[in-house]
Amino acid sequence: MRVRAARWGRRAVNGEAREHERLARAALTRVVEPGDEVGGRWLRECGGVELMRRLTSADPDEAARSLTGVTEKRLAGYRIRAAAADPARDLAAVAAVGGRFVCPGDQEWPGQLDDLGDGRPVGLWVRGRPNLRMWALRSVAVVGARACTSYGAHVAASLGAGLAERGWVVVSGAAFGIDGAAHRGVLGAGGATVAVLACGVDVVYPRGHAELIGRIAEQGLVIGELPPGGHPTPSRFILRNRVIAALTRGTVVVEAEYRSGSLVTARSAQKLGRFTMGVPGPVTSGLSAGVHELLRGEGVLVTDAAEVAELVGDIGDLAPARRGPVLPRDLLDPVAAQVLEALPARGRVNARRVARGAGTTPDDALGKLYELHSLGFVERQGDGWQLTPGAGRPADARRGGT
Repeated sequence: MRVRAARWGRRAVNGEAREHERLARAALTRVVEPGDEVGGRWLRECGGVELMRRLTSADPDEAARSLTGVTEKRLAGYRIRAAAADPARDLAAVAAVGGRFVCPGDQEWPGQLDDLGDGRPVGLWVRGRPNLRMWALRSVAVVGARACTSYGAHVAASLGAGLAERGWVVVSGAAFGIDGAAHRGVLGAGGATVAVLACGVDVVYPRGHAELIGRIAEQGLVIGELPPGGHPTPSRFILRNRVIAALTRGTVVVEAEYRSGSLVTARSAQKLGRFTMGVPGPVTSGLSAGVHELLRGEGVLVTDAAEVAELVGDIGDLAPARRGPVLPRDLLDPVAAQVLEALPARGRVNARRVARGAGTTPDDALGKLYELHSLGFVERQGDGWQLTPGAGRPADARRGGT
């Protein structure tokens, strides 16, 4: 049944206030565009029910007096959309696809979205069974280029799976490329993922991801600011990214050109005080140029899920130490290592010459030479000492490597 304009002026009784506010906010998702800070200010100042009353008032002068900050033409556009809004129909439509409407004040509302100030969503349309607020408490965004390389897709899928295995919820935008790869990595690992859409949650976009979005709705959550049937536009994609940034503890960018919506997400995360991370790629690839620029600023370089979890996680979520293989010579004490280094790559030398090269006494050098002999590093030939073939220094050290 259509909720008519007169409804907004009726005083709520018997605990109806909360339901009236929900209806008003559901209606306002058809009136106020995502990220509209003027509409957000009006909503903060007078609440959803009163805002809808003013927008649908029969007296246009009342709206003009009380709703300031926009031109007369723009205010007329708000009023036209408000008059056509039918929240009961939209709530029924989202319920038909197993969804619901979540707004500020609900137990399921993620409080971190309030960091967006007047630009926070009026409310969120949600498909999926899990509790959005609880899932958002431990979540990470993985975003990147649509036209990604096979390298980028592999990294995104690995990050998604790795974060899922560590108990993190992965949030992305369900787009082609990096977004889709991250979602699939999570789903393949039996993990939790959230798709933030720039359209209605009952609209499949892109069409090629119909099966993926369906799986996410079954196994995770599909959310969006637009009401059922809402269509995506370029500006709505950009504004959608602020929700991804605010909802999560940090954002990882995998492949992005200089002009990329993924970098908008990263910059939004930085403004909100969230962690911003990037995965490096080939310096010859334009798809890595935006990520590298991010890393030259405040972005943190990460290469796998363990490093992401270490940065955004709690105390104790440490990534394993990174180092090359431990060689037998790494276990030698400092003096023995100096003596071993003093031996030439070829030929034999006596203990005195070794002592001079190692900066130690002949007696100490001789003692260490016998230790090295017992460990198989050196051998004695007559009165001289030489490296055992195949032992001693690494091969690249002899060629001047590091």
